[in-house]
Amino acid sequence: MEPMEALVAQIQGLSSNEGDISRLHSILKQADDSLRLDSTRLSAVLSQLEPSKHSLGYLYILEASTSVPMSKEQADMLVPVITRFINSCAAEHIRLAHDKFVSVCKRLKDQVMLLDAPMRGVAPLLTAIRKLQTSTEHLTPLHPEFLLLCLLAKCYKTGLSILEDDVFEFNQPRDLFLYCYYGGMICIGQKRFKKALDLLHNVVTAPMSTINAIAVEAYKKYILVSLIQHGQLSASLPKYTSSVAQRNMKGLCQPYIELANCYSTGKIAELENYVQANREKFENNNNLGLVKQVVLSMSKRNIQRLTQTYLTLSLQDIASIVHLNSPKEAEMHVLQMIQDGEIYAAINQKDGMVRFLEDPEQYKNCEMIEHIDSSIQRIMALSRKLTVMDEQISCDQLYLSKAGRDRQRYDFDDFDSVPQRFNL
Repeated sequence: MEPMEALVAQIQGLSSNEGDISRLHSILKQADDSLRLDSTRLSAVLSQLEPSKHSLGYLYILEASTSVPMSKEQADMLVPVITRFINSCAAEHIRLAHDKFVSVCKRLKDQVMLLDAPMRGVAPLLTAIRKLQTSTEHLTPLHPEFLLLCLLAKCYKTGLSILEDDVFEFNQPRDLFLYCYYGGMICIGQKRFKKALDLLHNVVTAPMSTINAIAVEAYKKYILVSLIQHGQLSASLPKYTSSVAQRNMKGLCQPYIELANCYSTGKIAELENYVQANREKFENNNNLGLVKQVVLSMSKRNIQRLTQTYLTLSLQDIASIVHLNSPKEAEMHVLQMIQDGEIYAAINQKDGMVRFLEDPEQYKNCEMIEHIDSSIQRIMALSRKLTVMDEQISCDQLYLSKAGRDRQRYDFDDFDSVPQRFNL
């Protein structure tokens, strides 16, 4: 019996019993190099195996057979094979060869991009993520790949399905950077700017020893989304931001910082002139569309400022103060803002007057109480999670040894004791 036939027989014989899976895994590890050398014959071997019954063996052979460069024609034939495997495979088996499963799924992403058909990879990668995850709190290496395909295929709502999960565990920092960056872009596509800000903020403030391109691009979008959502940019990054980001980030995003400064004046003509003068820079960063939304948001922001000064105002006056083309355009802006809950106002169509109102929400209905209760429950769950993580870190030998080394650098007797009494 040839070695390949013998291996297929072992896969078929050792896949049905859970007790034999670890033995099969050892056999497959030993055969890995020979599988790669014989990759041209592996497509025929796959036809002898069932993805659902022989998941581990199928995975090893599939990974080896896809390790060589492929043409578009080969990729088109292989995409259904990988998709079928992802949909059928046993999660508990493929997790034994975590890296190989990730590798196969990333190759699927490469193949659908080669075919210029990112939509074909969206559903399979979402299934792969759920099978690879031990819990929804676990960020896998496939999360960024899935979100990238959602962006390219414009499947923003599908991408949002995993962005609702609270993530506490990840293996590689790069996975977290890309997950938050792509996730922020998907939320921007859905105009969920608050969620986008949270995700982009995570990238900018994450620990980093050297500045990285993902964080720089995230900060550019963070500035733009801050202007749309809040009408301003915070003067400084939070104190817990890494020192390398605090020193370099603003210098690397200077056109965007200047845009924020121009926005703060409230003069739409100056903002439009600045955007036009720097159009090429924003276009090269693929941010021109978002910059245009910033310009549009200034009219809304200026109307919101009017509510803090006036009780009533004519549409003509609003158009004049906010630099809109006509009272009709002012009316459309006000109506849209009322619909979006951005201002509270009533328009008298007869005399063209706008009356600004107080927030009608009394925060005492059942829906609001349920919302507050769910928020409290979520905060309590997060507090419990942090307590558990703190206990785990406190018992971690690597942490304790490093903390012990750092403690030796300080002699606490050199510091003055805290005074017990003060002479006033």
